[in-house]
Amino acid sequence: MAACGRVEQRKRLLPARLVVYFVLGLALFSPAPYLEVMRHLVAGLRGLGLLGEWHVPAKSSLFRARQRLGSEPLQVLVAATAKPMATESTPGTFWRGLRLLAVDGTCWDVADTEANQVAFGRPGNGRGTGRSAFVQVRMAALVEVGTHAVLDPELAGCRTGEVTLVGRLPRSCSAGQLILADREFLGVPLWRAFTATGADLLWRVSANRVLPVRKLFRDGSWLSDIHAGTDRAQRDPVRVRVLAHQLKDTGPATAAGDYRLVTTLLDPRRYPARQLAAPYRERWEVEAVFAELKTYQRGAKVVLSSKTPDGVLQQIWAHLLVHHALRELMVRTAATRELDSDRLSFTETLRSVRRSVTATPGGFPP
Repeated sequence: MAACGRVEQRKRLLPARLVVYFVLGLALFSPAPYLEVMRHLVAGLRGLGLLGEWHVPAKSSLFRARQRLGSEPLQVLVAATAKPMATESTPGTFWRGLRLLAVDGTCWDVADTEANQVAFGRPGNGRGTGRSAFVQVRMAALVEVGTHAVLDPELAGCRTGEVTLVGRLPRSCSAGQLILADREFLGVPLWRAFTATGADLLWRVSANRVLPVRKLFRDGSWLSDIHAGTDRAQRDPVRVRVLAHQLKDTGPATAAGDYRLVTTLLDPRRYPARQLAAPYRERWEVEAVFAELKTYQRGAKVVLSSKTPDGVLQQIWAHLLVHHALRELMVRTAATRELDSDRLSFTETLRSVRRSVTATPGGFPP
């Protein structure tokens, strides 16, 4: 609160610190209405006799309190907390000493107001008959695939392209990471932006892209070059290694078939093609993460209700904070039982946390 200039000059019924918890509560209990969420949060405190004469404010007061708080404190909290959770002993998070991260994007449907439309835009409906029914916010993020932790998310209006938004993510990358990405992100500028951080890459490439064989290896992979679209004379190549691989049983979100991958890991003896292709399956964990956020936590087909752009951003940052807390709880719980956190149910964890906040005396800080 101090860092964002939100410290109150006078005592309020809804101090900023309480409003932060309330906004997190809106995400945790989504899509429950305002007053019900506040009653959930204070139920345990009332049982302990800690509320005194404090009472649940009117809905209009909660609206104004959210406006005073703004989105910045929630964004600062995300930046401070959205860090990798895994250690090398955490199942499914490292491959040959490299932390597995995936990059992808998604969109959030938000309230159809003039202010939101001006700030974020409304995409086409894909049928050429008009615009989408909802204003949308685009989000790109790195995800630690073994823990489902969302790292360094970036938000913008839907007029900002996904590749452009992903181009802001290398700031959080470093050596010791293996970044996984789908074919729409393969371009020389983006590739160079990520590799400049020291991270290694394993990205899918479209089937019709020409990748000439510069050197063929015994494992079937080969060295090739990719060029930027502006490098028509092909004088500034980027050296990659190409793997042709067949993926099977990748889950309902993907279809089995022949895939080509390109990577910065050029040594076939240290990184044999068959073994290197295996971690790419983890890229589809991102789809599960977005389902956790948007289907189970937010609620299926729920539209973010805030009518102002700042309120929309506040809600999204809150959802990301709650998701990170839930996944951290799952990782810790799995570690105590020597399990992979994928073995635990996200929906059961969400229900358990909701019950604990509502029913446990003192479960919510006074």
